[in-house]
Amino acid sequence: MENAVKFREKLSNGQVPLGCGVSFKDPTVTELFSHVLDFVWIDMEHNALSLESVQDHIMATRGSDSAAIVRVPWNDPVLIKPVLDIGADGIIAPLVRSAEDVELAVSACRYPPLGIRGFGPRRPIRYGRINDAEYCQRANDEIICIAQIEHIDAVEAMDEIVKVDGLTAVVIGGNDLAGSMGHMGNPQHPEVQSAIERIVTTAKDAGIYPGIGMVGDAEAFQKWLDKGIQWVQIGVDWWHLANSIDTSVDQLRQGISRGSD
Repeated sequence: MENAVKFREKLSNGQVPLGCGVSFKDPTVTELFSHVLDFVWIDMEHNALSLESVQDHIMATRGSDSAAIVRVPWNDPVLIKPVLDIGADGIIAPLVRSAEDVELAVSACRYPPLGIRGFGPRRPIRYGRINDAEYCQRANDEIICIAQIEHIDAVEAMDEIVKVDGLTAVVIGGNDLAGSMGHMGNPQHPEVQSAIERIVTTAKDAGIYPGIGMVGDAEAFQKWLDKGIQWVQIGVDWWHLANSIDTSVDQLRQGISRGSD
């Protein structure tokens, strides 16, 4: 959990942690990212990642300062427990819609009496080399619990959501939020942007760190920093690969074309 602590310290010190989404099975992508990023967002919700491959990605962050944060497929303690037991620094609970939903996610991340997490870690206790009681106390204090705000119901419940003890951060799911507001495919709609600003303001005022995902737009990045965003997911592995190869091929083909003229 050392990297969970580092992630928290960066936030509390006013730094802006940067991370990238991970969708590929091969853990070398996470190893590559971990050299330069503050966190990796290992995405089980929208990708074909098994627990075994997620564990490989988590292990690939070893020796780096990059926190391994896993977006689980659903806000379910049954899905959260094994992800933490294989060593994730934290989880992202998707599509929360109420304070009760957030309480469930936080409870799943904490051992009794603060939560309902069952005991069974392996990697986190270094295969028995860390005292069980010591680990449980540290886990309760340090595990990162993030709620994804991507429904208008959650926006309306933000005042209560940010009061949930143990919630570390929120992250905005702009596309699904737009869909829940009748603007599917248009997260730039003024009503959606207003809702996002409300999320950011309410979270930050309560000491909960708001995050957002965006790619390749320095102007938009600065805009959201000015509005209070405190951590950023800068795209996904496949986007960076596609963007890089498209750019390289385009530049080379232009050079070939000029050379043949």
